[in-house]
Amino acid sequence: MDKIKSFEQIKEIIDKLKAFNKKIVFTNGCFDIIHAGHVNYLQKAKQLGDILIVGLNSDKSVKSIKGEKRPINNQDDRACVLSAFYFVDYVVIFDQDTPYELIKIIQPDILAKGADWEGKNIVGKDIVEKSNGKIVLIDYLEGKSTTSIIDKILKAYGYTG
Repeated sequence: MDKIKSFEQIKEIIDKLKAFNKKIVFTNGCFDIIHAGHVNYLQKAKQLGDILIVGLNSDKSVKSIKGEKRPINNQDDRACVLSAFYFVDYVVIFDQDTPYELIKIIQPDILAKGADWEGKNIVGKDIVEKSNGKIVLIDYLEGKSTTSIIDKILKAYGYTG
């Protein structure tokens, strides 16, 4: 659990890392039911720099984005699972619908997003590009998603509505 940090803690850590010229990569998401697509995506994000920070949507944030039936796993459990990956250096839970305030604090060198964000408004892009950072889009593994897992479980148990 040493990898799970507050906004204040991550700010202190970032200041130290930047003093040593470490390349900071940031990504974010709900990471509700971890699957191979998540693992592949996070491993690729880590390869872009020295330190990978994952912004994790809080339970409140997930409900706002995905609806009342989500998340399946609570924020503490999701943070625990993410922090267990060797390629994730830090996890920061955020309550807002977007990680904009967190990105403002971190000022990452690289903002990693899924390839499905191509052509869309990427939150924090302005902050990253203003400090000469870059946006990197990472391909997803086809057919791997939390929604498809939930649908498969519901179908297996005969739920049709």
